[in-house]
Amino acid sequence: MPKISTKGQQMPDSPIRKLTPFATAAKQAGKRVLHLNIGQPDIETPEVALEALRGLDRTVIEYSPSEGFASYREGLAAYYSTVGVNVTPEQILVTTGGSEALVFAFMACLEPGDEVIIPEPFYANYNGFAQTAGVKVIPVTASIDDGFALPPVEQIASRITSRTRALLICNPGNPTGYVYTDQELGSIRDLAIEHDLYLFADEVYREFCYSNTLPTSVMTLEGLDDNVVMIDSVSKRYSMCGARVGALVTRNEAVRKACMKFAMARLSPPTLGQVAGEAALKTPASYFTEVKAQYVERRDALVGGLNAIEGVLCPLPGGAFYCLVQLPIDSSDKFCQWMLEHFDLDGDTVMMAPATGFYATPGAGRDEVRIAYVLELGLIRRAVEVLAAGLAAYPGRA
Repeated sequence: MPKISTKGQQMPDSPIRKLTPFATAAKQAGKRVLHLNIGQPDIETPEVALEALRGLDRTVIEYSPSEGFASYREGLAAYYSTVGVNVTPEQILVTTGGSEALVFAFMACLEPGDEVIIPEPFYANYNGFAQTAGVKVIPVTASIDDGFALPPVEQIASRITSRTRALLICNPGNPTGYVYTDQELGSIRDLAIEHDLYLFADEVYREFCYSNTLPTSVMTLEGLDDNVVMIDSVSKRYSMCGARVGALVTRNEAVRKACMKFAMARLSPPTLGQVAGEAALKTPASYFTEVKAQYVERRDALVGGLNAIEGVLCPLPGGAFYCLVQLPIDSSDKFCQWMLEHFDLDGDTVMMAPATGFYATPGAGRDEVRIAYVLELGLIRRAVEVLAAGLAAYPGRA
């Protein structure tokens, strides 16, 4: 039998999706599974986007240009200007989700074997993207004790080697919900300039920051025009994850041209997703006001409920719609599977993502889970009740 490649063997499972067979079996057994494992909001997609799809009068669903439709890129540039990011349509490359944008950036900017430093815990698929591109992730571990703030800049600097080519941050953060301060971003900026590193920034949760101001974009940091690549997506902003449309934004012309080669090789981003994405740019501000209010209500109920459980620690997230929770358990992988296989409270159980997959450091996250507060308030409260009962019954409780 032919063997699987080394890359195929080393590609990590997704902690967000790997327990799906157990969730399916639980449902077949008659249980209701409360899905807090994945960032799939129950928030309705803006009506303007849905209407654009319903009213589509095309007779052919054609390829778009490899860089995306010009009208959509013009609309994106206008949108970015409203959040303080001044770029031209030519500096925007439309991609098949933010995932493809980051893979393009890795492949265009880094050689196989090069290193990218990432504060952990981080979005689990960064591990997979790095594996795809042959890039080595160098983690710098943040602590739950200070809410997963940026580790000291000296600690980050100590991990820089002759193979280091880039830094990667997510702001607001997935899975922690942490929002970087301007001082922290200034420290990252100084490191990137001092060592001439690329700075990749995943900013897909920009709209979901629960202070009175938007998070600072790396595109506004001085002196980094040639270093910065911003990753964006419509998935979370407009609750249209299935559209699979993102963007790579950079003022570095050489990087854009290199990424364009990869874009041409995959032909084009989704035509229907761009139709919906362009229409979604007309979403009224009231939509985000209402959505943010719902997320704050859900967040507060979840975090308050979790911290009331003995042995549980959950920092208050400042953005996105996730929290990373420390539980009194022996193994988050075992516990999350056990909840689906062996536990229910009056027919209800909870699906979570083991945090081990959100770290690159072996053994890290063994007593942590990521929870996405993407369900309506009543289900969030029920999930906390079920989780508390599950923790009390779990045979591997620490």
